[in-house]
Amino acid sequence: MQKIEDKFVTAGGLQLRYLAMGQGRPVIFLHGASLGSSADVFLRNMPAFAKAGLRAIAFDQPGFGLSDASGDHSAGLRRKSVISIMDALEIESAALVAHSQAGNFAIQLALESPQRVSHVGILGTGSLLPPLAVEKEGLEGAVQQRLERRMAAHEPSIEDTRKLLEANLFHHELITQSELDLRHARSVGRNFETFVARSSQPAAPKKADAIPMWKRLDEVSQPLLMIYGRNDRANAFERATMLKESSPHLNLHIAPDCKHLVPWDAQDLVADLLVPFIK
Repeated sequence: MQKIEDKFVTAGGLQLRYLAMGQGRPVIFLHGASLGSSADVFLRNMPAFAKAGLRAIAFDQPGFGLSDASGDHSAGLRRKSVISIMDALEIESAALVAHSQAGNFAIQLALESPQRVSHVGILGTGSLLPPLAVEKEGLEGAVQQRLERRMAAHEPSIEDTRKLLEANLFHHELITQSELDLRHARSVGRNFETFVARSSQPAAPKKADAIPMWKRLDEVSQPLLMIYGRNDRANAFERATMLKESSPHLNLHIAPDCKHLVPWDAQDLVADLLVPFIK
């Protein structure tokens, strides 16, 4: 059984922590922006990719996990950090597998630096789905928003961390004590301070003529595969269905019994679809 390497590398002037496993064509996993997010989100996914002859890499983006934080807490820096770590690890081109908010900048990278991105896998990125004519906020979405507001005001307790995981997972049995302890460790101390700074940073102004990223999916020249949870928040299932109906050529899949944490809830489906897709 191969072991996962746990290392640090200087990239873009920051010390970034990364996990790596296997040899072959590189696949870089990109975590989302929720409090507690880190490369560890993909620990259960990496072995299947490594076993299939791929080089699985996940890294703590700036300000997350054990990586250095910067005064710049923008998504733009996180997007640039992908190319920075690829350069530091001497990776010319890689497949990107991006969860949640990271899916948006994975698409941006594919459009802006097509020579560096070979494939794109999207896991539960709501911003890449069309909006409903009338937005409906479900009970779970409201509960999660209240939790996140509370956690932005006060460092979370381990019970807060459990509740946030439960809100994002269909399969609560996956929340073992060791998983909970790890997620909580990535949610407190320096990580919490950076989360607060990131949350209070004003959003970049949107250009009036900016085209929503979901309308630019057909511009992506690389192979693109998208997976959404049937039970995810923000009406993801309805919106993913709308996207598939309007663009039937898209390689889009719905994972049953799956909420927002697609890498956990749909672990087997993620491997079954993405490994042959990338190979």
